[in-house]
Amino acid sequence: MTTQFRKERHSVSDLKIHLVCVTKYRRSVFTAESLMVIEKSFNEVAKKMDFQVQEFNGESDHIHALIEFPPKLSISQIVNALKGVSSRRYGQAGYPKPYGKDALWSPSYFVSSVGGAPIEILKQYIREQEKPS
Repeated sequence: MTTQFRKERHSVSDLKIHLVCVTKYRRSVFTAESLMVIEKSFNEVAKKMDFQVQEFNGESDHIHALIEFPPKLSISQIVNALKGVSSRRYGQAGYPKPYGKDALWSPSYFVSSVGGAPIEILKQYIREQEKPS
């Protein structure tokens, strides 16, 4: 499989993250249908902000997403937009939020950079660069 780089005017990048968001109080509120509402809202936000949700899935109390994004966006910008819009759309679709509160999501999240060479290979590659004489 070849890596698809994002080419922009002043940069070439391959930035991907694994994002996990949990519901408020880790309540089991999602169904298969309500997860589709979340996924659709994630894709709407991605299109508007120029990033891509490459994979999405979830369980009754959390979701996982693989996201590819440009260097001009910060992870916190992406997460705030995803959680804000999806919470609103979820409520508009008539699904119950934990304890009837306004918030669907816990304020915290997990994110990890993914893809590319393993860290030890990258360290070795950097160490082995030819220094000028």
